[in-house]
Amino acid sequence: MSNQNRRIVLAALGLALAAAPALAQKRYDPGASDTEIKIGQTMPYSGPASAYGTIGKVEAAYFKMLNESGGINGRKINFISLDDGYSPPKAVEMVRRLVEQDEVLFTVNTLGTPSNSAIHRYMNQKKVPHLFLATGASKWNDPKNFPWTMGFNPNYQSEGKLYAQHILATRPNAKIAVLYQNDDYGKDYLKGFMDGLGAKAQAMVVKSATYEVTDPTVDSQIVTLQSSGADTFFNITTPKFAAQAIRKVADVGWKPVHYLNQVSASVGSVLKPAGLDKSVGLISMQYIKDPSDPKWASDKAMQDYLAFMKKYLPDLDPMDGNNTYGLAVAQLTAQVLRQCGDNLTRENVMKQAASIRNFQIPMALPGVLAHTSPDDFAPFQTMQLVRFDGNTWVAFGEPMAVK
Repeated sequence: MSNQNRRIVLAALGLALAAAPALAQKRYDPGASDTEIKIGQTMPYSGPASAYGTIGKVEAAYFKMLNESGGINGRKINFISLDDGYSPPKAVEMVRRLVEQDEVLFTVNTLGTPSNSAIHRYMNQKKVPHLFLATGASKWNDPKNFPWTMGFNPNYQSEGKLYAQHILATRPNAKIAVLYQNDDYGKDYLKGFMDGLGAKAQAMVVKSATYEVTDPTVDSQIVTLQSSGADTFFNITTPKFAAQAIRKVADVGWKPVHYLNQVSASVGSVLKPAGLDKSVGLISMQYIKDPSDPKWASDKAMQDYLAFMKKYLPDLDPMDGNNTYGLAVAQLTAQVLRQCGDNLTRENVMKQAASIRNFQIPMALPGVLAHTSPDDFAPFQTMQLVRFDGNTWVAFGEPMAVK
């Protein structure tokens, strides 16, 4: 080899060696290191929506299980889940602590439309990923104005429209009563429902009633709605009030076609307390596998879930659909972190969350794929109508497009 060729080879080798560290360089923001990924969350472990607290327990247990098997890309998950009592002011206080004191890399699955509304602007001003919110409010899918916020649940307005479309197709002359929570969560569902009914909305909805999360019961509202003569009922409630409403509807002898929003469709935390016999005929929607449905008995993902619950959370009810929901969120969060590799900046976390390509979450219904893009932050596009038969939810019809 000539001296000139040798110099060229050595120069090329030098460039390659110089580039190697850059290619392998790890990038971190607060909350990430060679050994740790710090994730934050608020969850209502107390207060009027405490039935949802089981979600955070499942997510914590899943991350613990991952840590025991080496973590994600060699890093352990440090999951900090705080109780906000379903109180927006408390959620603000807790999230500020997570971001400013604990310095989490991002937050995940903070629950409730009111609580997330209270921290929405703050998270975007701080440029901290506000991921997979446990609420289906339509405003979470707004990458242009709020590029750091992404929901998880299917859109409430779209779900409301689908119930309306089903009523128009099956009971075009229905007299409808509506009960809804008097906040952004309830109003989002109601708007979608009214939009779905279109020009017939004012004529078909003969009575509506609201409740506050601080109310002890919704018994009086149910009596008022029954007296309207409605033969169809859209029940827009969180678990405690959903169980009360289902029970009261049966106790007063009202027999409407009863639609229940999917966020309160858990057999374990809603239908059992209400009474399974009183829940027969309820119509709702699903996108996550129902652990009480025997058709999943031989499904590997469900078997893995049941084994996981038995080992890590033996005191929780494995038939509670909130638990499979929590596992689905944790599974998608883990997928985003795997996609991040060694680039654990907040910007890359958000980029990867907006680059989920037809991912089949093990706990999601087959064919209900998570898919996001920089222009569309809504992970789920389809849902399945289901009817409760006294033991489990039974699917009917074809999956319906959520968008």
